[in-house]
Amino acid sequence: MGFFSTILGFFGFGVGISIGLIAGYFLFIYFQPTDVEDPKIKPLAEQDAETLLRMLPEIPLWIKNPDFDRLDWLNKFVEYMWPYLDKAICKTAKNIAKPIIAEQIPKYKIDSVEFETLTLGSLPPTFQGMKIYMTDEKELIMEPSVKWAGNPNITVAVKAFGLKATVQIMDLQVFLLPRITLKPLVPSFPCFANINVSLMEKPHVDFGLKLVGADLMSIPGAYRIVQDLIKDQVANMYLWPKTLEVQVLDPVKAMRRPVGILHVKVVQAMKLKKKDLLGASDPYVKLKLTEDKLPSKKTTVKHKNLNPEWNEEFNMVVKDPESQVLQINVYDWEQVGKHDKMGMNVIPLKEVSPEEPKRVTLDLRKTLDPNDVQNEKSRGQIVVELTYKPFKEEELGRGFDETQTVPKAPEGTPAGGGQLVIIVHEAQDVEGKYHTNPHVRLIYRGDEKKSKRIKKNRDPRWEEEFKFMAEEPPTNDRLHVEVVSTSSRNLLHQKESLGYVDINLGDVVSNKRINEKYHLIDSKNGRIQIELQWRTSS
Repeated sequence: MGFFSTILGFFGFGVGISIGLIAGYFLFIYFQPTDVEDPKIKPLAEQDAETLLRMLPEIPLWIKNPDFDRLDWLNKFVEYMWPYLDKAICKTAKNIAKPIIAEQIPKYKIDSVEFETLTLGSLPPTFQGMKIYMTDEKELIMEPSVKWAGNPNITVAVKAFGLKATVQIMDLQVFLLPRITLKPLVPSFPCFANINVSLMEKPHVDFGLKLVGADLMSIPGAYRIVQDLIKDQVANMYLWPKTLEVQVLDPVKAMRRPVGILHVKVVQAMKLKKKDLLGASDPYVKLKLTEDKLPSKKTTVKHKNLNPEWNEEFNMVVKDPESQVLQINVYDWEQVGKHDKMGMNVIPLKEVSPEEPKRVTLDLRKTLDPNDVQNEKSRGQIVVELTYKPFKEEELGRGFDETQTVPKAPEGTPAGGGQLVIIVHEAQDVEGKYHTNPHVRLIYRGDEKKSKRIKKNRDPRWEEEFKFMAEEPPTNDRLHVEVVSTSSRNLLHQKESLGYVDINLGDVVSNKRINEKYHLIDSKNGRIQIELQWRTSS
């Protein structure tokens, strides 16, 4: 009986389990609980910012922030060039590290420190986006977001007391948000003199560290200590506003700063040829140095005189005495119409010895071409005296930041007053209805000055300097700046305003120097860049 009871019990258990599974399956399929709802599916475009960040934490910055530009082209370039950049960067790093290591190891009684292996691996860094800042100074500011999850292999061998230990760095991850400033921008390749680098936030650095084959980061607490130490040390050195400055060019040479003063005395001219049909000519002289954006120096007009005497002196700033040339042009002044050129000649500054006065008598020519037959005709002569005075070494050694300081006003400035200097740099998007030949008109306390006219240009660049003397600071005064277009061909609309702006001068008195772009009133998109300086004798 016991045996039969066991058999029947076993079959009963099996049958009960089978019936229970079948019943549970049908109940699960045909009876849905009421507390369970169907999931709601929304398109990504309808999700809020926080939800998107939780779902997609690695969204590039150019998607999350419209101020950042997309840099797929740069990532492709770095990816293609990475094998070559790897070798070049490692070689440069070794060359920089060797003298530093050689200088430091005697202090710690270490025999040698050498790189056994140094490679950045096969995975290049990626740029998640870049922000560009536009300023009115001669600089370019960039903020790239850099992420590098690389597989470098850096092994350093240290020998001391007859023993050798190897330290290996691997599995490096670096997340950076640096600010890179290229300044000043200069007209010499690579077009900037210095690179300034700052970190806008503490960097994220993660890596593996092995000493003699043992993973030091597996030691409890070591990982956190090393991470915090690196972040704090790097932040103390380079977190904004602290910067790492790398000089690329010599600022003195790159900026082509003044290296001396050329004193020019226009003495007289002889046997000038008459240009006017009735009566004698009215000559005057224009002086200009090549590679100089400042306006030409002009003598007074000597009316009805073919042998004029001026005896007028001028000072001209010299930036490169080896390449610059003094251009001398003699014109016949006309009350109406264009002034006629009576002759010209040049003097290379390299022919003028420093500190030695030189008197030169030049034959006036039609052109500078020595083979031009027109130069065989006599056009008269001109006499000038030149003295070149180079600056002293201590005057040339100023840094770029010092050149941004405002110089003192000239002697004779009123004690309570000063000199208002206006530098008209450029304008953008100025356009007239009938013509676009812009020049700038400045009005200060009823005194008016005008810049040169640039023909057919919507983005003119003047780089002209104007000076006004003031017996008291212009704290409550305004400067009227107007861009005007003129045309002699359009008789009905010879003059046309392209926009204006009135600038309060209170800020320039307190700040000494302002360099800003102003939107022009009565202009659709026109802007003008004006630099203001308030110079005092103190």
